[in-house]
Amino acid sequence: MCLGIPGQIVAITDEARLMGMAEVSGVRREVSLACVADRPLADLVGEWVLIHVGFAMAVIDAEEAAETLEALRGLGEAQETLEAMAEGDRALAEGPEIQADKALEESQ
Repeated sequence: MCLGIPGQIVAITDEARLMGMAEVSGVRREVSLACVADRPLADLVGEWVLIHVGFAMAVIDAEEAAETLEALRGLGEAQETLEAMAEGDRALAEGPEIQADKALEESQ
């Protein structure tokens, strides 16, 4: 399974090499537009695409991009919650003596 991240094409950086600049959550990265170059590259500026390992794989609409970004944010929050729960489980398994020792070491 591969994960495509929605990004918006903001510029064409090298037309000969089919390269463009995509913005993903405020971060700009150069991506290959070869897989979505079914029209003049200038027409891709402003379009949303799914990006995987540096390639724009498919053009998507703004609604799908927003839904995917929201789902990815939810996955990130879920991952943070799972990590916090795992940390809590590790702390409980270690017992209060080890936790007290760690707290003492960190305060020194």
